[in-house]
Amino acid sequence: MKRTILITGSAGLIGSESARFFAARGYRIIGIDNDMRAQFFGPDASTRWNLQRLVNDLGSRYDHHHVDIRDVPALEDIFKHASDLGFAAIIHTASQPSHDWAARDVQTDFTVNANGTLNLLELMRQHCPQAPFIFTSTNKVYGDAPNQLPLVEQEHRWEIQEDHQYRDGIDETMSIDHTKHSLFGASKVAADILTQEYGRYFNMPTVCFRGGCLTGPNHSGTQLHGFLSYLMKCAVTGDPYTVFGYYGKQVRDNIHSYDLVRMFEEFIENPRPAAVYNAGGGRESNCSLREAVRMCQELAGKPMKLIYSKENRIGDHIWYISHLGKFKRDYPRWKCTYTMPEILATIYEDNCRRWVNS
Repeated sequence: MKRTILITGSAGLIGSESARFFAARGYRIIGIDNDMRAQFFGPDASTRWNLQRLVNDLGSRYDHHHVDIRDVPALEDIFKHASDLGFAAIIHTASQPSHDWAARDVQTDFTVNANGTLNLLELMRQHCPQAPFIFTSTNKVYGDAPNQLPLVEQEHRWEIQEDHQYRDGIDETMSIDHTKHSLFGASKVAADILTQEYGRYFNMPTVCFRGGCLTGPNHSGTQLHGFLSYLMKCAVTGDPYTVFGYYGKQVRDNIHSYDLVRMFEEFIENPRPAAVYNAGGGRESNCSLREAVRMCQELAGKPMKLIYSKENRIGDHIWYISHLGKFKRDYPRWKCTYTMPEILATIYEDNCRRWVNS
C-alpha cells in the first residue's frame, strides 16, 4: 500500500493541517514550502514558526524541501526520488493567495498559481497518474457574480432573499464567466480549469475544492490574507483593523482547516476524475465582519481599534456562503465539526501567547 503523501505549501494553514492529519494516520509526508508567504506579505506572515513545529512534532515522518513550485528540475528530482515509494496522494495548497497583492505583481501571481499547478499536474501524469490530486481552489473563481444576487441589508449583515435558489448557499452551478475575478481570481481559474482538464482528458483522479474562508490556528494571518486569524490577532495585540467597504456587513462562511482536510481524506479514499466541490462552513459556520468583531472582542476581553474605509476591495464578495450538498451526497460520512465560536476560540487559545510575546 502506498503510504507517502506529497504536500505543497506544507508549512501553511491547510498544508500543515494536512501533514499532521495524515502523518497521524501512518503516512510519510514529503513537504514542499519555500516560505514565499513572507515575500508576499512581510516577515509577520512568515510560516517559519509553523514549519519548525512540524519538524519537531513529526520527526522522521516529515521530509521537508525548500523548493519553489515553479522550479521544474527541483520538483522532478523530488518525484523521481519518491517514485519507488509511489504517492498515495498529492495535496496542492501552495499559492499566492491575495487578490490585492496579485495586482502588484501579476507575473509572479500567475506563474505561482497557474504555472506552478501545471508543473505538478504534468509531473503527476508522468510519475504517478493514479494518485489523487487535490487542488485548493477558491470561491474567487466565481468572480463578483455573487454580488449580483438579490441581497437584503440587515442590522449586522447582508443576507440573500429567503426564497432564492441559493438560500442554503452558492453551489457549483454558478457560472465563472462574464464576471470580474480580480487578477488573483483569474490565475486560480486557470489552475482550476487545468486541474479539471487533466482529470477529464487523461482520466486522472483530480479534484478542485473551491474554498470559502479557510481558517484555523495555524494561519499566519496578515491584512491582505487570513481574515479571521488577522482579526483575532488585532483584537489581542490592540493593532488597528481596517474594515474595507459594505459597512462591515459582508458575510463569509468559514471552514476550520481540520474539516477541510477531512474532505481531502474522503476524496483520497474514493477518488473520481475532474471533481469540483465548493468547500466552506456553509450555513453551519458563517458570520459577517461585524459579528466576527464582536466575537473577537469577547474572547480578547477588550474593544478593538477599528478603521472604516468606504472603498471595498476589487472583486470582493458582499455575501458568500458555500452550498455543501454536492460533496455531502458524494461523501455522506463527512460533516462540519467546527462552528464559528469554536473556530475563533481555537485561534485565540493556540496563538494568544505567541502574539503577545512577538
